[in-house]
Amino acid sequence: MIRIALVDDEALIRAGLAALINAEPDMETVGQTDDGAGVPDLIARTHPDLVLMDVRMPRLDGIQATRTLTARPHAPRVLVLTTFDNDAYVWDALRAGATGFLLKRTPPEDILAAIRITHRGENLLFPAALRDLAATHPAQTTPAARAVATLTPRESQTLTLIAQGLTNTEIAHHLHLGTETVKTHVSNILTKLDARDRTQAVIAAYDAGLVQARR
Repeated sequence: MIRIALVDDEALIRAGLAALINAEPDMETVGQTDDGAGVPDLIARTHPDLVLMDVRMPRLDGIQATRTLTARPHAPRVLVLTTFDNDAYVWDALRAGATGFLLKRTPPEDILAAIRITHRGENLLFPAALRDLAATHPAQTTPAARAVATLTPRESQTLTLIAQGLTNTEIAHHLHLGTETVKTHVSNILTKLDARDRTQAVIAAYDAGLVQARR
């Protein structure tokens, strides 16, 4: 079972997500809170695999809540929820450690698919949306961005293709490599950049200028 915690200040949103999730045979909601300030206690009590986190909340927003959460060892993955795909808060939430984001108007079947994909540690990147978000935020000289320079040419190619939203299988086909070789490259990239997932590696690629934002 995929254990999911819900964080949203709108009770109707939480109720709808809980009903959707609990109807599935392979996932369940294990707790919820209406504000980011309640996240540490929620996680300590329920030990979820994944958190659906509202990005805008009136007291403590999803950015700071995500930053606090992902700083913990063995932190659950975080998907942030937003009303608009160009929400200025989303990029900051991704920088804070969120794995990806979902629009609140996303069809139910796509929300469920996103949860399963994220839980498996696979791609949940929206290349065009990430590129547009990167274009509205200045690059930061982070340790991860500096570490991009340590990647081998093949690892740099792989990271560029990850930023385009390609899966390992698609990258393998594009580079004429075996899938296991690509998995090794991805693992090396995450290790060198000290990135907890592919999303954080892509943000580092934008910061380093390896991938160009649409400006």
